[in-house]
Amino acid sequence: MFQSFEVTARPEQGPPRLAALRDRMAEAELDGFLVPRADAHQGEYVAPHDERLAWLTGFTGSAGFCAVLQPVAGVFIDGRYRTQVKAQVAADFTPVPWPDVSLGGWLKEQMPSGGIVGFDPWLHTPGEIETLEKALKNSGITLQPCANLVDAIWHDQPAPPMAPAKGHPLEFAGESHGDKCARLGATLKEAGEAAALITLPDALCWLLNIRGADIARNPIAQGFCVLMADGHVHLFIAEAKLSEVRAHLGDGVTIHAPDRLPGFLDDLAGPVRAHKATVPLYLAERLGDRVVWGDDPCALPKACKNEAEIEGSAAAHLRDGAAVVELLAWLDQQAPGSITETQVVTRLETLRRSDNALQDISFETIAGTGPNGAIMHYRVTEETDSLLQEGELIVLDSGGQYLDGTTDITRTIPIGAPPRAAAEAFTRVLQGMIAMSRLRWPVGLAGREIEAVGRVPLWLAGQDFNHGLGHGVGAYLSVHEGPQRLSRVSSVPLQPGMILSNEPGYYREGAFGIRLENLIVVIKAPALPDGDAEREMLQWRTLTYAPIDRRLIVKEMMTGPEIDWINSYHADVADKIGPRVSADTRKWLEAATAPL
Repeated sequence: MFQSFEVTARPEQGPPRLAALRDRMAEAELDGFLVPRADAHQGEYVAPHDERLAWLTGFTGSAGFCAVLQPVAGVFIDGRYRTQVKAQVAADFTPVPWPDVSLGGWLKEQMPSGGIVGFDPWLHTPGEIETLEKALKNSGITLQPCANLVDAIWHDQPAPPMAPAKGHPLEFAGESHGDKCARLGATLKEAGEAAALITLPDALCWLLNIRGADIARNPIAQGFCVLMADGHVHLFIAEAKLSEVRAHLGDGVTIHAPDRLPGFLDDLAGPVRAHKATVPLYLAERLGDRVVWGDDPCALPKACKNEAEIEGSAAAHLRDGAAVVELLAWLDQQAPGSITETQVVTRLETLRRSDNALQDISFETIAGTGPNGAIMHYRVTEETDSLLQEGELIVLDSGGQYLDGTTDITRTIPIGAPPRAAAEAFTRVLQGMIAMSRLRWPVGLAGREIEAVGRVPLWLAGQDFNHGLGHGVGAYLSVHEGPQRLSRVSSVPLQPGMILSNEPGYYREGAFGIRLENLIVVIKAPALPDGDAEREMLQWRTLTYAPIDRRLIVKEMMTGPEIDWINSYHADVADKIGPRVSADTRKWLEAATAPL
């Protein structure tokens, strides 16, 4: 099993660790200390070595931070985790709704007499610290970089990851790493920049066509690199990771030990591009006035998949869809009250593992039944494992990391007869998913300009959900990829080749959760007979194929075009997935995809 159901953090562990941290703060003459969920690479995912937030507080969500003061410790979490955090942290920690409450405003309220707040400059970006300093101006509160105080008290802290890297085949990458480096280096030269500092592991791995296993569920190798304007790359990575990729990297890549990076930056002629939101402050300060703020040069090229990456993802989705359909057929045969969440997770992973191209799951499978389904990023453990009971829904959000693509699919399934209120909410969620799937839009629009389309059916009923409509997805890389998003905060124009999720949901705390998710890729839209000839438009191609449960669809709430879409989608599911599943499952699939 890739997935474990072990309890990794307990609320009762937090208070003594918090007391030890406060002792260290007193020794360092600090009134506060910031504990982000971050590492020096500033990506979304961190290795066990860097799980400082979870170790200290018990909170295991994928985003958040803790501000520890002597009288209070605030755990800042966004809307996805406001239910989860209540069960994971002890009373010594105070959940703070973020970004509704800003860190700067909270600090000023909690420290009216001022004071000194310490932070590790490797774990914060210049943008974060600059924003916080502006918010604290004239408050008497100062920020002070210092050594990491959590590391000083974490006596059994895991070692940094050292998994060996491997080359990513050209048939899946679609472009050699030499050509990528030359192409991106030319953009730096055109901008008058001598080099770019790249800290995000998925960017580094995409650029050099390598993959790794430094972080579970993400095929990345941690390191840093400096891309020169002539296309040469200086790679700062541990020797232990290079045994299989030295020959692959070739003469265009010079390898250095990671601890050589600060000195290398000291001697590097500028201007040097760095991304203000992803470079650690410590490295930005080593560059000083030679730094030029700009986007990571890999970000958009990585997001705009080439033909090989798109077709590889499409192929992976068909094989993954077959595993999901086999699971749905099996689940439909189980009597209410006879199986648990962990059994569902185990069965699905077993089905996926029959594909030799599977390297890992793409995240911990979310299988939340009843009230657990209302926890958006629920992780089932040995202690929370629940029976699937009559009248409940189960939210099943899962994915696989295949050599040719990354998948992410969510289906909500009723156990027995669903409650009417849940079925109506499900139908609204489905209507939002269909609305986005059918959308055509003018070139140049960003996620923030179109994401409301997927919320309108819920809004009309006075309902909504506290996560984005969709995130970017990598090509056998991180399942959450930027900069593309379907979110009200995303200003990045959508472009052909970008893969995103389309995942509206609805959550009623203590009762049920609903989410539906397909992956979709941006393509050019063909001209329409009465359309503006000069206006370029974009649309979606759906990559995910698995039936949507008919028992939860309230047909009388649906419009004719919505019914046409679901019937067409189900016909495609039957056509594409039917030949890939067992004979018994094929019979089940025929019924599950029959016209509404």
